[in-house]
Amino acid sequence: MVFETRDQGELRARLRSLRQARVDEATIRIDTLCGRLTQPTTYRLSRYVADG
Repeated sequence: MVFETRDQGELRARLRSLRQARVDEATIRIDTLCGRLTQPTTYRLSRYVADG
């Protein structure tokens, strides 16, 4: 995992900076952990790293 936040705007800003750094978007994974009444929604950003 590279980054985790509850703020959707913060997630967008991080994605924008990765695009500006020319990170291959195919290696990026975004998970949305849906909140309920007791837990807020959390956004998790991960990057695939090949073995080796």
